[in-house]
Amino acid sequence: MEVKTSLLDNMIGVGDMVLLEPLNEDSFIENLRKRFDHNEIYTYIGSVVISMNPYRSLPIFTPEKVEEYLPGLDEAYRSLRDQDKDQCILITGESGAGKTEASKLVMSYVAAVCGKGQEVNKVKEQLLQSNPVLEAFGNAKTVRNDNSSRFGKYMDIEFDFKGDPLGGVISNYLLEKSRVCKQPRGERNFHIFYQLLSGASGDTLTKLKLDRDFSKYNYLSLDSATVSGLDDAASFRTVRNAMQIVGFMEDEVQSVLELVAAVLKLGNIEFKPESRVNGFDESRVKDKNDLKEMCELLGIEQSVLERAFSYRTVEAKMEKVSTTLNVAQAYYARDALAKNLYSRLFSWLVTRINESIKAQAKTRHKVMGVLDIYGFEIFEDNSFEQFIINYCNEKLQQIFIELTLREEQEEYVREGIEWTNIEYFNNAVICDLIENNQNGILAMLDEECLRPGTVTDDTFLDKLNTICAEHQHFESRLSKNSKFLTDHSLPHSCFRIQHYAGKVLYRVEGFVDKNNDLLYRDLSQAMYKATHSLMRQLFPEGNPAKVNLKRPPTAGFQFKASVGGLMRNLQTKNPNYIRCIKPNDKKASHIFTDSLVCHQVRYLGLMENVRVRRAGYAFRQPYEPCLERYKMLCRQTWPHWRGPARDGVEVLLIDCSVPAEEFAYGRSKIFIRNPRTLFTLEERRRACLQDLATLIQKIYRGWKCRTHFILLKKSQVVVAAWYRRYAQQKKYEKIKRATLVMQSFTRGWKARKILRQLKYEKRCKEAVTTIAAYWHGTEARMELRRLKTEARNKRAVSVIWAYWQGTKARRELRCLKEEARRKHAVAVIWAYWRGLQVRREYRKFFRANAGKKIYCFIIQRIMQKYFLGLKTTMPSMSPIDNTWSAQPYSFLEGAHTELRRIFHFWRCKKHRGQFTEEKKAVYEEKLEASEIFKDKKALYPSSVSQPFKGDYLEIQKNPKYQKLNSAVEEKVLLADVVNKINRANGKGSPRLFLLTKSNFVLADQKTGQVKASVPLPDLTSVSVSTQSDGFFALKLKEGSASAAKGDFLLSSEHLIEIITKLHRTGTTAADKDQINIDISDEFLVQFKQDKVCVKFIQGGPKNGTSAACKRKNNRLLEVSVPSSP
Repeated sequence: MEVKTSLLDNMIGVGDMVLLEPLNEDSFIENLRKRFDHNEIYTYIGSVVISMNPYRSLPIFTPEKVEEYLPGLDEAYRSLRDQDKDQCILITGESGAGKTEASKLVMSYVAAVCGKGQEVNKVKEQLLQSNPVLEAFGNAKTVRNDNSSRFGKYMDIEFDFKGDPLGGVISNYLLEKSRVCKQPRGERNFHIFYQLLSGASGDTLTKLKLDRDFSKYNYLSLDSATVSGLDDAASFRTVRNAMQIVGFMEDEVQSVLELVAAVLKLGNIEFKPESRVNGFDESRVKDKNDLKEMCELLGIEQSVLERAFSYRTVEAKMEKVSTTLNVAQAYYARDALAKNLYSRLFSWLVTRINESIKAQAKTRHKVMGVLDIYGFEIFEDNSFEQFIINYCNEKLQQIFIELTLREEQEEYVREGIEWTNIEYFNNAVICDLIENNQNGILAMLDEECLRPGTVTDDTFLDKLNTICAEHQHFESRLSKNSKFLTDHSLPHSCFRIQHYAGKVLYRVEGFVDKNNDLLYRDLSQAMYKATHSLMRQLFPEGNPAKVNLKRPPTAGFQFKASVGGLMRNLQTKNPNYIRCIKPNDKKASHIFTDSLVCHQVRYLGLMENVRVRRAGYAFRQPYEPCLERYKMLCRQTWPHWRGPARDGVEVLLIDCSVPAEEFAYGRSKIFIRNPRTLFTLEERRRACLQDLATLIQKIYRGWKCRTHFILLKKSQVVVAAWYRRYAQQKKYEKIKRATLVMQSFTRGWKARKILRQLKYEKRCKEAVTTIAAYWHGTEARMELRRLKTEARNKRAVSVIWAYWQGTKARRELRCLKEEARRKHAVAVIWAYWRGLQVRREYRKFFRANAGKKIYCFIIQRIMQKYFLGLKTTMPSMSPIDNTWSAQPYSFLEGAHTELRRIFHFWRCKKHRGQFTEEKKAVYEEKLEASEIFKDKKALYPSSVSQPFKGDYLEIQKNPKYQKLNSAVEEKVLLADVVNKINRANGKGSPRLFLLTKSNFVLADQKTGQVKASVPLPDLTSVSVSTQSDGFFALKLKEGSASAAKGDFLLSSEHLIEIITKLHRTGTTAADKDQINIDISDEFLVQFKQDKVCVKFIQGGPKNGTSAACKRKNNRLLEVSVPSSP
């Protein structure tokens, strides 16, 4: 980030009042006017920023211009980042001076100067978007400001060591909840009511039972319902989008809108008196339609709330007394309920935003606090709210005086710096008047509220007149001080306090009631009975089991304690101020009212601030850390200084040529007058650090190169040795090959010589062998011819004999054939003759019945063949075997089909007869699992082939679980190991899951100790995803004892079996409701008081083979399921 070299560059007027000459009140105001006329709304007193409200948008509010126009914020951010000092930005000024816009500008500055990155951008966006939500619910139009903050806000922005934001924490102070019920003339209620009616869709308004017409709601003022320059419809869309960015779930947004609608409906409830027998009047609701609609929004029984508006129960020790409420008391109870409901909703919103934006890391954080709190208010009618608002501004002025004026001057004296004391007004006496524990106004107000007897606003004023009459800043017409007896500007029912910003007249009416801030216990208990998701969190005191008879602390006491904590927090941080000034009372641009600006300059002490800054020093630091930070700028102090730290700092500053008028030496600190000197030292230090880094890099690179050279040298020696060895081996091998060649040639010559001799000897032997072979062949052929002639003669004799025997046999065969033909002819002739005789005798009978008998015989024969064929082609006895023999004849079609059906039924009956009772139960469970999960969950097909075992732990046999087995009285239907998912990190811890007919039990896997035992009637539903994971949520009935710690999110490898047995057990029991099975990839799980969304997504191969659960934020657990192959 670049820093401007001089405030004098292109400057209109004087940018830093420290440089103003001459310095007097007139020149101060004239300088502000000149800069305001030229749209220069920021002027400085050193690091203190003076901000003039321009009442219009200027181009300096863009992110590109933020750094240029707010160097004071730049100095605070650099101190936080570089010097590890926690900072706070105090934005002060009266109502309408532009404090809210200044706080937005601080947030924009943080977003502009920080680093980039997905996570950092998300944090910055959440921090920025928290503003529209809080403005909608906590800001309203007043006569002095169209967007006035009606609550105090302090935000701690947490940074890491790099200066990037990690998150934040918001604290809210005293929401002006009386505005919910009544608004002064010319003002209106909180923005959210008008935004909801103007910007919500028709369907949303129908669900909330609302109408767009503002005039239909008693709590909305009509004279200022619309404000020029404010688009309520667009603002509502902005708020919805901001809530989504911050991290609100959709059901949470709907719940918040329902409570806002309930407040509007509550204002429309009116009462009428009804006389009772005892003579007292009792209040009754006139028109119950608004009451009915409000009860439907909150989930309350109408009769319960109606009774709470008519009766009040007072408890004292062991006694209860019920009294009736008259109409006035009923209206008071209605308004008290509306104010408390809206105030608690606002506090819940702040807590919910903190959950989303808080830093997740556990390491130490750097903190920059931003305080945007209500400005000093002086109205025509000032009441309790203006009193405590102005008290808070007195405390802020006091801390400004202590840290900026008194503390700085006292430090100069302590350190022995030459200093001329500057007079200023110390408002500690006013703070003591208000907050003194004995005689302070708040203490007396609490005393009046707590004392018995008749207590009214007049008795409180009487006590003030008695005790505070002599105080110089307290004025009352009824006090003992006679000088106010004739002051007609001071009414009798009022008192006046001379604040640092001027005199304020407070009307005492309503002080006691607003300080008590009572809400009848009957209304708290009625709200606690509501089924709305937020009501029990907003009204915990309504729990009948936790009745507290102790009186709650008063509003003044609570605010005083919270302001005290705020002051202690601010004193631990380095303060930076933005002093906001309102240029005119008309909320118009280009108008500068000198008297109004002069009044604000006086009571803010800006002239005294300039004088202190001109005479003082901008930066101071102990000698030791100063020397440690800048010692590298001087050769004599680097790297170690052996002497005292002060001497080292003197040597350092002389060596750096810092002018003597720019610094001074204290007893323990060095004081630097101008921030430019400090920035110059920082720039030189940054350049020196770069030189040191270059030197370190040079030495490292030299060492690295030398090491590399030595390694190369060693490697060269090794390579040379190996090469010489390789060359000698090659030379030896070459000589060896030459020797072998010569030896081979010599051996070849000798071998060829021996071969020629052997070949000659072999040819001689072959010639002798050939001659002998030819002789032996001639002899063999002669013997063969002789044998062949002998054989031919023998064969001729055999052939002749064979032919003779054949002729003789053929003659005998012909004789036998002739005789056989004769016998066959005689038999045939006889058979024909017998047939002829039979046909002649039975001809008449044969002609009458032959056709029918032949038909029946043929049919019977076919049927017999068909049934015998079925015997051989019968299929197997398995019921899933669909084979059957083919149909042989068409006329047997019916019988063929019927026989197939009868056979199938018969073999099914035989198959069922083999089942035991346990096997039947398993098949019934498989059938039920199919009805629940088939085509709904991707895990189901893989579970079909797996039998349902039930007791996977063998709990009856395993001695390890003997104690657990004895603790479970009923028969265990299922025992398995599951993983219980932790909401904080998404990781699972192993648990034993046991299921009986009446309940299910979760026990520790190692010790067997029972962690939870839940009756099945308390189990309302089970939620699973559609994917192949094993995660399931057991949702318990709201209000049951088992639901105290919330629902259970578990995972198991046998998910199908567990849920089937749960559903089957819940269905078979007559006294239990059927358990619902919800199959969805996104469902809600109740963890104690919070609902967490569990979302299932398809993961990539990097997720492995199993599903992994990861915590995304406080309201979302994401389960990554591996994609199916």
